[in-house]
Amino acid sequence: MRVLVTGAAGQLGSELVADLARRATGVVHGPPWLIVGLPRAELDVSFRDSVFTAVAGAEPDVIIHPAAWTNVDECEGDADRAFRVNALGTRNVAGAARLVGAHLCYISTDYVFDGRSSRPYNEWDEPNPTSVYGRSKLAGEREAGHEATIVRTAWVCGRNGANMAKTVLGLASRVGTLSFVNDQHGSPTLASDLATKIVDLALARRSGIFHVTNQGSTTWYGFAREVLRLSGHDPERVRPILTKDLYPPRAALRPKWSVLDNAALRLGREELLPPWQDALARLVAELIDG
Repeated sequence: MRVLVTGAAGQLGSELVADLARRATGVVHGPPWLIVGLPRAELDVSFRDSVFTAVAGAEPDVIIHPAAWTNVDECEGDADRAFRVNALGTRNVAGAARLVGAHLCYISTDYVFDGRSSRPYNEWDEPNPTSVYGRSKLAGEREAGHEATIVRTAWVCGRNGANMAKTVLGLASRVGTLSFVNDQHGSPTLASDLATKIVDLALARRSGIFHVTNQGSTTWYGFAREVLRLSGHDPERVRPILTKDLYPPRAALRPKWSVLDNAALRLGREELLPPWQDALARLVAELIDG
């Protein structure tokens, strides 16, 4: 088994490489696995020749492609860069995958929806992104194609990289109240839990769209309160505010409702990720212990 991972130094990419390495260690019989993790410093997916050279050299059976420009607000100010990385970059990876006969797994986002639903979005709901980031990631889905595994996820937090769990823990040590929005709803997702399910789907060459999040939903206000509670701080220090009251205001429009129904997994009677509270408890304990 040969697997190539783009964006391998990122929050999710690093967990994908770690999960693959654990599986490779467990291979007792048969040829050893080859895991090629390429961080952005080694592979900028927006350069077609570089992508084709890297993929042709590795000859992977499977390519997992989480590499993306994910700064939602900066994407609003530079649409060309957003589409160059997230859309054209995926075209490059998909083309290279076809060249060597590799199965492609592309990681997408809840931002492909407009957030106006009154129920969780399933895989068959019509996307309608309202931000440059969301439009560029939806374009990436289309570039990946129908034969690819497309995994949409949301509110990812993990041991590596910047994320909301780390932000809240950093603020917890300060004196005074903390303000978090209470009108954005989503499903917090632990990067390591997500990585395991992505690898399962990718290695099985499961084509189509899958929503993969930890189960349950909350707001960023509820999320921040839970982080404080788990870390031994007073959750009553967190006060709710509305998105429109954020200062400074955010450049990109956030979906107010981006809860994803993991319907393709659920209807297929497949195992779902555990509740977000359980996942967050594991993450906070790990971050505190260092």
